[in-house]
Amino acid sequence: MEVKCILGLVVLVAVSVWAEEEALTTSERIERVNRDAVRSPDEPYIEDDVAMQSESERNADPCTSYGCMWPKSADGKVYVPYVISRVYSPREVSIIKRGLNSFHDVSCIRFVQRSSSQREYLNIQSLNGCYSYIGRLSNGQNLSLARNGCVYHNTVQHEVLHALGFHHEQKRSDRDQYIRIVLENVTPGMEHNFDKVNTLNQGTTYDYGSVMHYHEYAFSKNNQPTLVAIPDSSVQFGVASEMSQKDIIRLNKLYGC
Repeated sequence: MEVKCILGLVVLVAVSVWAEEEALTTSERIERVNRDAVRSPDEPYIEDDVAMQSESERNADPCTSYGCMWPKSADGKVYVPYVISRVYSPREVSIIKRGLNSFHDVSCIRFVQRSSSQREYLNIQSLNGCYSYIGRLSNGQNLSLARNGCVYHNTVQHEVLHALGFHHEQKRSDRDQYIRIVLENVTPGMEHNFDKVNTLNQGTTYDYGSVMHYHEYAFSKNNQPTLVAIPDSSVQFGVASEMSQKDIIRLNKLYGC
């Protein structure tokens, strides 16, 4: 009887932990995984979940200095080759592929398994945290989906949108009309995660429902909001479970789908 009770408690705790993990928003999940990630020496400089060649790039948009869009083929499709690391379980591979294929249903983006002749591709690996570069780089570029917290549908979409050229929504050039940054609540040293970028907004209005939006308490040092919607502070944001319609519209406009 005692053994059964102990085993029942273990199962109950495991289910509780799983339920808590499932309930996290995209940005909460990424922040939690990345918070204590220890980078290896060969990994890039990371700002939140955006990978950069060096720390000196962190206040600039790399896409403004070189062509970072993936090329369109003669048939009007944008083919993005990828490789998925063998460390993932079949279930994890299925989640990642579902995230990639979700772009096929709403855009001209097509993710295809890389052939040996393709030099530019996404190298999807379980590295230290969740992160991606902004846009296309030369040769294979790492997109990290750590097995301990990053392999979820919304997280896959989030990191892939980075790789396709998109920043976080609250970094938009016009964000100050829609969101207020409360820097006094931000963890010291994390202020740069709220810097604005001179973004191309594809003629769309600000999107509180974007899968690229931070949550209300992102990088908070005191459990007080670091982001507040304006003029209506009751507006919810940062809780998307998948790409919003505006995410999809912007993607299609950028790539001329």
